[in-house]
Amino acid sequence: MGIDWYDAIARRNGGYKNDAVYTYEGISGEQIFEEELVGLLSQYYTVLDAGCGHGEFTLKMALHAKSLVGFDNSSELIRIAKALLEESSVSNIEFVYATTKQELPFKDEQFDLIYDRRGPTSIIQHPRILRSGGRIFGIHSGALDLVLDRLTENGFQNITIREFKDGLFHFPNEAEYTKFISGIPGHPNYALPEYQDELKQKIEENTVDGKIVVQDYRYIWTATKP
Repeated sequence: MGIDWYDAIARRNGGYKNDAVYTYEGISGEQIFEEELVGLLSQYYTVLDAGCGHGEFTLKMALHAKSLVGFDNSSELIRIAKALLEESSVSNIEFVYATTKQELPFKDEQFDLIYDRRGPTSIIQHPRILRSGGRIFGIHSGALDLVLDRLTENGFQNITIREFKDGLFHFPNEAEYTKFISGIPGHPNYALPEYQDELKQKIEENTVDGKIVVQDYRYIWTATKP
């Protein structure tokens, strides 16, 4: 997917976020990731949020961090993040526009911890900016083999991957489901007329006993730099 998609989502939703209404059943990988990240932040001094989006989660994590930098390759998302930062009382964050497709604008071994909350898995290919003994920690919903290959190819050690696939999203109606899937990376805005046939098919595929239900799959991965 191109960067234009993220810029469009930022303009449409006011950031990289989804305001769809749903209830959740089961164990949430996202919740476990956040809880474990909070525990890690106090153990490391300099932290990088890879693919920080509009910065809302970064600002939340700043309450537990000593020094935190967030970067994203969407200029629109970084613009929103900087505006949120200015409106807050947080003083231990910096937001930077950057892309993993180029050399990142950070010093060698600048960070003790890099976390990646559904951000670019290509951050794994930039071990230069992580100190020796530092940790990289992430959560994603796809490309598990790619993440594992990149961790191995870039010399990371102590690699662990945990899968969470028993969670379920329950949507109260078609409108909320439409908002939800329209916010998935690379997806179009299914509320537009030209996508109604595709939307109808998706609703039929995810309807169980008259209710719209979607399985939630996440995996949490972590490794250290030797």
